[in-house]
Amino acid sequence: MYGHKDLQRSEMLRMIRQHMIQYAGNARLKIFGQLNCAAGRRMKTENRVFFKETKEALSAGFRPCARCMPKQYRAWRKRKTFEV
Repeated sequence: MYGHKDLQRSEMLRMIRQHMIQYAGNARLKIFGQLNCAAGRRMKTENRVFFKETKEALSAGFRPCARCMPKQYRAWRKRKTFEV
């Protein structure tokens, strides 16, 4: 996980081009999604974190975005329904 505020713009762009960053998440809300998600673009940079894989985000306690990742969100929600 990389914090947006910890990366310089050129470093962040390089990491995106090299597929080291593929998802962005909101550290406060614990939601992650695709880099081109309209909902994700509105978040404050101080709350934004980056992930390489969905597995990394899920293990950090983030849930998939219902807007840009509806299939993954439904699967996540279904798993959460059975946990008590």
